[in-house]
Amino acid sequence: MPVLAFEPEVLSFRPEVVVHMIAMGEAGAKAAVAAFAGIARRMVVVSSGDVYRAYGVFMGTEPGSIQPMPLTEDSPLRENLFPYRKMASGPAALEYSYEKILVERVVMNAPKLAGTVLRLPKVYGPGENNDLGTIYRFRHHPEWRWTHGYVENVAHAIALAVTDERAKGRIYNIGEENTPTIEERLRSLPISDLPVDERPANFEQDIVHDTSRIRKELGYYEVVSYEDAVRRTLAGGHQRGQ
Repeated sequence: MPVLAFEPEVLSFRPEVVVHMIAMGEAGAKAAVAAFAGIARRMVVVSSGDVYRAYGVFMGTEPGSIQPMPLTEDSPLRENLFPYRKMASGPAALEYSYEKILVERVVMNAPKLAGTVLRLPKVYGPGENNDLGTIYRFRHHPEWRWTHGYVENVAHAIALAVTDERAKGRIYNIGEENTPTIEERLRSLPISDLPVDERPANFEQDIVHDTSRIRKELGYYEVVSYEDAVRRTLAGGHQRGQ
């Protein structure tokens, strides 16, 4: 369920910047903006790369041709809203009302509260995708590319957006600087017996983020290298088939 009300002590704290990690739909975003407008000067909201039309083409929910890569912050967004509604068990389910496009619209158009939007990639790390299933399960599509981000690097990007006023009114893609193919990733990984993901999708459509804007404007860089990120992830999970 969306967070629609905030405890008085949260508002009385009078934060300068609000970081909203769980705004999943329009109602939650509107409630947060209404609560903190006139209190905070800026809201940083975590969004997703699933806002792009390319994601809809990949999932088969968006008509049209293959979208060019990489995706910049100005790349076309999906025209069809609520990408997971068909999976919802009912109107109360998260999938029914989930829509980051609407969250972004609310936050970036609030008249009394400046906004910053961070479009996250697929996040991995100990406790979150710690089996690297989003790599292993797509090994039958070796040429496909999907931008990932190690959890500590993503956290570093969020911290920069919170503490740097240059992020005011800006949208940033988050993720690795270069996105390898699945085959390229697998070359440095141990063998796994995770089953492949057979759900239908258009694997001609890559999902690759251009992350140059946050690197140039806020000085973002990976605080943990890709090699160390993979090692830490595997050490913190339960890798099978080794």
